[in-house]
Amino acid sequence: MAKTRSWRWSLPALLLAGQAHATGSQFNMTPGVTDISQRVYDLHMTIFWICCAIGLVVFTAMFVSIILHRKSRGVEPATFHESTKVEIIWTAIPVLILIVMAIPATKVLIAMEDTSDSDVTVLITGSQWRWHYEYLDYNIDYFSILATPRGQIEGRLPKGDNYLLEVDRPLVIPTGKKIRFLMTSDDVIHSWWVPAFAIKKDTNPGFINEAWTMVNEPGIYRGQCAELCGMDHGFMPIVVIAKEPEDFAIWVEQEEARIAAIREEEQRLLALRMDIDEQMALGERVYLAHCAACHQPSGEGLPPMFPALKANRVTTEDRAEHIKVMVDGRPGTSMASFARQLSLRELTSVITYTRNAWGNDTGDVVQAVEVYEYMQGKGE
Repeated sequence: MAKTRSWRWSLPALLLAGQAHATGSQFNMTPGVTDISQRVYDLHMTIFWICCAIGLVVFTAMFVSIILHRKSRGVEPATFHESTKVEIIWTAIPVLILIVMAIPATKVLIAMEDTSDSDVTVLITGSQWRWHYEYLDYNIDYFSILATPRGQIEGRLPKGDNYLLEVDRPLVIPTGKKIRFLMTSDDVIHSWWVPAFAIKKDTNPGFINEAWTMVNEPGIYRGQCAELCGMDHGFMPIVVIAKEPEDFAIWVEQEEARIAAIREEEQRLLALRMDIDEQMALGERVYLAHCAACHQPSGEGLPPMFPALKANRVTTEDRAEHIKVMVDGRPGTSMASFARQLSLRELTSVITYTRNAWGNDTGDVVQAVEVYEYMQGKGE
């Protein structure tokens, strides 16, 4: 009997303990780092405890009925049918519960969709398989690409603490400012998901979705593409760095200076003729970082999805077509345009590299002016 009483009292204790440790449980949502993410978490916990209360009442009534009104005790079942009062009651109670749940849920949803009065606007574009960030209030845009070494992915190196959650260029935002995100896609549907911000929005080609955040504390926050978007879906991480407004202003100044320097360098390149050794060294690095995942380090590809570049007609014969494919991509395939992803120097070098690596040995040295003239002819 004492054991039974102990078990009965332990159930509320377990529920209270679960509530106390909910924020630290790996099986629960995380509260996040923004006010809106905390509101989402609080709403989740409110609905959770309402469901627990409903379950407790329902299962208590069910087990009391089973135990106390069982046939072995000689209980005779009641014989009533079509009680209007009972039907009204069991319809009204769920309706009232749904209304109680809908009121806070509606308030949170409205707040999540309110992107007005933003301080910074960032256009996020998903591409197979990388993110492009463009700051509409500044002269800054760049691609963010997986930075986990290939050796870790292929099992040749020990995996780091942030395996598959590292990028070469994270999104940088200021703390204490409302950041508006506009989201779209170049190709297929992706999904920009950062749990700490309570943001998970699809990026659809031809459409623009909106979301917003306001991060209170500086830090590094990670996420992933949450939509199955193709072969390298698992290699499309998101890293956001929140900086104090003063540090963000310094970063903006440095980025704008960096981009201006790149453009000046590109103009200088037009008058230069790079030798093949210089281009092959840079081209190999660019190829391994941007192309090897699909076309393989050996250049043999994964036909038919990713054709071999080794002994390929385009990479060994048609120089103009090779430039066109790198700049424009191939519509309807996984071959994306690299016009915005790579600098003019990198584009030129990787074209030269693929025309001379793996035994292609064309001897061609593509110059920056050729790529630039093609891009200018397209209005790039």
